[in-house]
Amino acid sequence: MKKKLFIDGMWVEAESFSDLYSPYSGDKIAEIPQASNEQIDAAIDAAHKNRKTMAKLTALERSSILENLVQLLKDNKRTVAEIISKESAKPLKFSLGEVQRTIETYKFAAEEAKRLHGEMVPMEAAENGSNRLGYTMREPLGVIAAITPFNFPLNLVAHKVGPAIAAGNTIILKPASQTPLSAYYLAELLEEAGLPKGCLNVVTGSGKVVGDRLVSSDKVDMVTFTGSPEVGKNIQRKAELKKVSLELGSNAGLIIDKDTDLDKIVPKCVTGSFSNQGQVCISIQRIYIHESLYETFIQKFKKETEALVIGDPLNENTDISSLISVQDTERAKNWIDEAEKEGSKIITGGKLNNSVLLPTILTDTYPDLKVSCQEVFAPVVSVNSIQNVQEGIEQINNSRYGLQAGIFTKDIQTAFQASRELEVGGVMINDIPTYRVDQMPYGGVKESGNAREGLKYAVEEMTEMKLVVWNNND
Repeated sequence: MKKKLFIDGMWVEAESFSDLYSPYSGDKIAEIPQASNEQIDAAIDAAHKNRKTMAKLTALERSSILENLVQLLKDNKRTVAEIISKESAKPLKFSLGEVQRTIETYKFAAEEAKRLHGEMVPMEAAENGSNRLGYTMREPLGVIAAITPFNFPLNLVAHKVGPAIAAGNTIILKPASQTPLSAYYLAELLEEAGLPKGCLNVVTGSGKVVGDRLVSSDKVDMVTFTGSPEVGKNIQRKAELKKVSLELGSNAGLIIDKDTDLDKIVPKCVTGSFSNQGQVCISIQRIYIHESLYETFIQKFKKETEALVIGDPLNENTDISSLISVQDTERAKNWIDEAEKEGSKIITGGKLNNSVLLPTILTDTYPDLKVSCQEVFAPVVSVNSIQNVQEGIEQINNSRYGLQAGIFTKDIQTAFQASRELEVGGVMINDIPTYRVDQMPYGGVKESGNAREGLKYAVEEMTEMKLVVWNNND
């Protein structure tokens, strides 16, 4: 299946292509166009040319386009889920869940399109403000360049495309090289949903070629990126005065206080650690559990983990399949081996089953190990005992990341302590750090990012505030 670029409302043939292979089977599944510099520029020009057309759409018109997309996603849910599973090896049950979340994300975007408004400014509160009327308006920025990752190739695209449309911007979408098929399918659906031509452009190719050209273009008004801190920092440097929204890395931590009901939380911990093979920004990577519960937790956690079904992502019973690439599998395995060599204990996993890295539980890991201080992005979790919650807070804060953290506790003062002292963008009380619903403000501190997603908050990022003051004095 040879794909085409989507530029200015037309499907455009590329001169060169890259073969796309299934991460699980290794079978070739598509030929992906590699955009030339001229085609990237054409996409940028299309978005720039059509920005006024998009800005002139009424709130109702933008909302209706997004509502149409919601219905099309509902009608094609299974088809979209299978595309995600084929290109990313995400187990089908989780792909179906991603499509359902994406439907909700675009629904929220449709609603936010109707809520875009400014506020009155109390001019007369100032000594020199008498007989003046002041108010603000929110206006679209213009052209949004969206660079997206592979792990949620539909929903994380929605978190950029949805608010961009709601706010009245045009978009150039550069999807991850391994997961472009869902992005092209989205372009087809948005075309059917009534989005004006040229207001969404999809270009594929290497991150260095496409990404650098988007980031450096004077016609791009904002870059929104989800990916690694190293790439994010590079984007920030090259973007100059453009708005830049960065959602970056994490090594999310969970604290389990004494007196916690383990039977209730262990299934959540398994899901939070291993869903989508641990390739989730807020996947549980570090667990700090009170010493009184440590041994019992390890036994229950091991048993539940070993019950997970390993196999083909298109099988509806599969829980764990391949990582996105052979290189990522090898890296994660090397980090596990390094931890074991340094004295950590493998409770379960740590091995390959054909192309699949088995879900792995480590204990006795120290903070400087790669499995602790870097982002594993694989089905690997470390469990260590703590004497008290304060020790767990200090361990979680001992990180260059700060996206989300979780704590299970029955003590309200302990919960408030954690909410105040954890150095993260979001604290989940009596839940895993992997918890997210799509309208909440989502983002981190430190090297986890510099902005917030969630539809209302992303729309604010993608608009400019304009102040209007009327002088009614004679």
